[in-house]
Amino acid sequence: MQPSNILVTGGTGFLGSQVVARLQTADCNVQVLSRSERPDTVQADLLTGEGLAQAVAGIDTIIHCASSPSNPHQVDVEGTKRLLQVAEKAGVSHIVYISIVGVDRNPFYPYYGKKLEAERIIEKSSVSWTILRATQFYEFVLMLIQALDRLPVMLMPKDFLLQPIQASEVADRLVELALASPAGHVTDIGGPKVWTAAELARAYFKVIGRKRSIIEIPIPGKAAKAFRTGAQLCPDQKYGNVDWEMFLNQQDNL
Repeated sequence: MQPSNILVTGGTGFLGSQVVARLQTADCNVQVLSRSERPDTVQADLLTGEGLAQAVAGIDTIIHCASSPSNPHQVDVEGTKRLLQVAEKAGVSHIVYISIVGVDRNPFYPYYGKKLEAERIIEKSSVSWTILRATQFYEFVLMLIQALDRLPVMLMPKDFLLQPIQASEVADRLVELALASPAGHVTDIGGPKVWTAAELARAYFKVIGRKRSIIEIPIPGKAAKAFRTGAQLCPDQKYGNVDWEMFLNQQDNL
């Protein structure tokens, strides 16, 4: 089943933009939701609801990629509520939501807790839905390592377990799901290998040809314990084929 009109929230972000590009390649009629007046986008604001009704009018499927780690309550929770309210009235037939592996096992981390709240809102909606949980993106891991690399001492959380995946592979799966019938909670997806945070950093420095000492810092609290015990992993669902070193070697900004 191929929907005739698709709206992508967060469609100017690095995941959403890749989703949009794939939909366009598939000759779908795709619209991009944006808060700003960017060319070739539909202006609307999840924070206030302004413009949402107009953006959703005539839409069959929504791929909901918009998210804000810095303001998750307003964007991920309240914004999802606003989006679904107008989607229900407009007769949208399918919403596809990208969430994070383990949000139910680690709601102690505030951002993950809000993503879980957003999932619950979607589950209760009258709009048919699909929720995909993916592990952390390589792109986020790279940004974190490069930010920490600016400090005099390279610090990483001790024994945090991660299974990152390239965002483009997540975009492939989201498009596949959007062009199919609503499926509820689908199988989680993750990258090809489980790493500690420190191992990811060491591999980064090896690829760029630099030697740097990495100090692992024990982090207290329930959220940190969940990271150490594998709450954010799906080792039996190694969907991604691009490994960390391969991803790094593809980057131009190293």
